[in-house]
Amino acid sequence: MRDWVKERATLTRKHDFDALPKSLEISVQPARRSELPALAEMANRLVPGVHITEPDLERYFGFDPTSILTFSQKGRLLGAVAFLYLNWRGHDALIFDEINLTHPDVGLLAGPAEDASAIYVWAIAGQGRAMAGLGNVSTHLSSPRLKAADLFAAPSSADGRNLTIALGFEPTPSYQQELWRYQRLWNRFPAQMPAPIAAARSFADARH
Repeated sequence: MRDWVKERATLTRKHDFDALPKSLEISVQPARRSELPALAEMANRLVPGVHITEPDLERYFGFDPTSILTFSQKGRLLGAVAFLYLNWRGHDALIFDEINLTHPDVGLLAGPAEDASAIYVWAIAGQGRAMAGLGNVSTHLSSPRLKAADLFAAPSSADGRNLTIALGFEPTPSYQQELWRYQRLWNRFPAQMPAPIAAARSFADARH
């Protein structure tokens, strides 16, 4: 992920991504093919360091149209967020820095009918009140095939890092330079319950 959003994060206290309320003002829905040129232009204009083309978006949109979500208000396009829904191979490749995050191999992505093992926040750009729709995004990522997958992000700016922290992400051990993980609410052990004792295994087998 190159950045979360151009505008400075306005969240001043820590929120929990899975518990964010839905917005009635911001509409969040899968992108339409006709919107891809505008989304590529918006990402390149709003997010420093991003160089993404319409064909780039087209490739992943064609593989899974639900991986790109748009933010809009009263019909006005405000931004979008793109995810990589990773299969177990992609999950391992992310942890071990064996995935090209600029042009990821589709063989590392979960198919539209396959449960995701992990969700990588590939890019997000927005203007105006776009980020008020993050609760709607949370609802989308709670669908049966995505619900069990923890979220990962690699913010590359102070604003992105601030928003990442505000949404409950924490640094996670990996071979990536800076990888953050958000553990889904339902994947956490209750504080009073000890984690089960698992047989020792190599780091190559561990995904968390």
